[in-house]
Amino acid sequence: MTIFDFLLLALPVVFLVLSVVIATKAFQKGKSPKKTVYMQLASFCAVFALCFIFPIFANAAETTASAGGDLGFGLIGAGIATGLSCIGGGIAVGGAAPAAIGATSEDPKNFGKSMIFVALGEGCALYGLLISIMILSKLG
Repeated sequence: MTIFDFLLLALPVVFLVLSVVIATKAFQKGKSPKKTVYMQLASFCAVFALCFIFPIFANAAETTASAGGDLGFGLIGAGIATGLSCIGGGIAVGGAAPAAIGATSEDPKNFGKSMIFVALGEGCALYGLLISIMILSKLG
């Protein structure tokens, strides 16, 4: 791995970290949280597009040449499966956990019932992880 390859791999990471710093500073200066979230989503989409369009950023150029393209797309598919399922699980747990805490604070007998709904939200992330493990096992 040359220094040029390392710089190309570090470029998306630096771009994402820089966007987090800029969004944090903008929020501290009084920008609305909605604008900072939209800025973070836009920067994520830009980095994803760069990594997908130019596979050298994701170091997929060498792997696709040796595996006929299947390995690169398999890795991208496994990453998308894990990433989207974890985002969905986070959204589900983000809505269910405060409701579970509220129900438990009103009546401690509701703890078991409320934790079931939190665990169901986390199950989505586990299923995505399982699918990505199945994809990766087919590649090797």
